[in-house]
Amino acid sequence: EVQLQASGGGLVPVGGSLRLSCAASGTTFDGYAVGWFRQAPGKEREGVSCISMSYYNTYYADSAKGRFTISSDNAKNTVYLQMNSLKPEDTAVYYCAADRTLSPYRCKVAVTTPVPEGAFDFGSWGQGTQVTVSS
Repeated sequence: EVQLQASGGGLVPVGGSLRLSCAASGTTFDGYAVGWFRQAPGKEREGVSCISMSYYNTYYADSAKGRFTISSDNAKNTVYLQMNSLKPEDTAVYYCAADRTLSPYRCKVAVTTPVPEGAFDFGSWGQGTQVTVSS
């Protein structure tokens, strides 16, 4: 089973950028869906973006489209989330998660809003990394 290590969070001003990293150990990301999720205080967890590592299809929540980009570096066994034009409402703990599946369904469900049942059915989760956008 893959183990995940998320990093890259921090404090940035409104309009700033951050790049989050999700590094895998124990196995490669080949054949996995890898997603980024976030949870703000007092709010429900939500999916932000997801990538199918089998076909490299990418998926985004509406809140992330046009501002966030998910990508991967297979040599480093790492998935990234580049976040630009950050807003105060992006403040949250961000988590990466991985699930061994060839189906695009896992990613599609992960970024759907309102959050459907099964959106968080990923087998492996990393620890969170805090992102704070100051206004």
